Amino acid sequence: MYTTLIGASDLHRLLTQPAQDGVVVLDCGFDLANPQAGRQQHESGHLPGAAYVHLDETLSGAKTGLNGRHPLPERAAFARAMAALGVGPRTQVVAYDNAGGMFAARLWWLLRWIGHEAVAVLDGGQAAWQAQGYPLTSEPAARRPAAALPVRDSLQPTLDYAQLRQALTTGERVVLDARAPDRYRGENETLDAVGGHIPGARNRFFRDNLGPGSRFLAPEQLRQAFTQQMNGRAPADVVNQCGSGVTACHNLLAMEVAGLKGAALYPGSWSEWSAQAGAPIATGPDA
Repeated sequence: MYTTLIGASDLHRLLTQPAQDGVVVLDCGFDLANPQAGRQQHESGHLPGAAYVHLDETLSGAKTGLNGRHPLPERAAFARAMAALGVGPRTQVVAYDNAGGMFAARLWWLLRWIGHEAVAVLDGGQAAWQAQGYPLTSEPAARRPAAALPVRDSLQPTLDYAQLRQALTTGERVVLDARAPDRYRGENETLDAVGGHIPGARNRFFRDNLGPGSRFLAPEQLRQAFTQQMNGRAPADVVNQCGSGVTACHNLLAMEVAGLKGAALYPGSWSEWSAQAGAPIATGPDA
C-alpha cells in the first residue's frame, strides 16, 4: 500500500500486474487561471487508464461567499464521487497532475479525510512518467464498475475559522502559510480581495518542498525544513493553510513524507479568513 508518494516505475509495475483492477489513477491537472485547461490537457494526453477529476467540480464544495474559494465537499458526496470512479475500501488510488503535485495533493488529502489510507501522489507527475519512457494516451479511460466506498474516521484533522481564532489567542497552534512569499506579505494579490496573512502565521511556500524534476525532497530534508518552521512545537500543534485550502495539502503531504504526522488543515484558508468581518490581518515579512 502506498500512502504518500509513488514513483513512476512503481506505478507502471502496479498497472501491468494482474491486480491492476485494484488501482485507480486520477488526473488532477488544473489551471487556476483557466479552469477548463486541465480537462483539455487530459483529453489530449494522459496516463493510460486515468480518469479526470476537476478541482472545482469534484475536489471542492459549494461556495457561499464566506467559506473560501475551494471549500471542502460534503464527505459523503465526495465518497460517492470516488466510488463512481471505481474506488472501493481496498483500492490503491494514485493521483497526479502537471503542477508538482499542487492539485494531486488535494485529492490525496481528501481521500484521507474520509478515512481512505491507500492513496499516493505520483512523484514528479506526468512529466516523471514520460521521462521513464512510458506512454500517454488520448483514449478515454474505460468506465470502471461503481464501488462502495464507506466514510470512515478521518485520518486528517481540520480546524474551522472560529477554532483557529481561538487557538491563536491562546498561542497553542503554529500556522504555516503555503502561498508564495509575495502573496504572504500582502503584495501582488490577484486571487483574493484582500492581501496579507493570518497574524503570526509563518510562510512555508509549497514549492520549496520540491527539487529537480518537481519531485519531493528527501524525507530528511523536508523534516529539517519543517522542524525549523515549527520552532520546537509538535506536528499536532501545526495548522496548514494557503489561499483556498489546496496548496496547504501539499505541505501536509510533505510533512507526512517527513514523518511529521498529525498536522491539521484550515480548509477555508486566507480566502475565508479575509472575508470574515473583523478578522485580524497582518502584512509584511515573516516575524
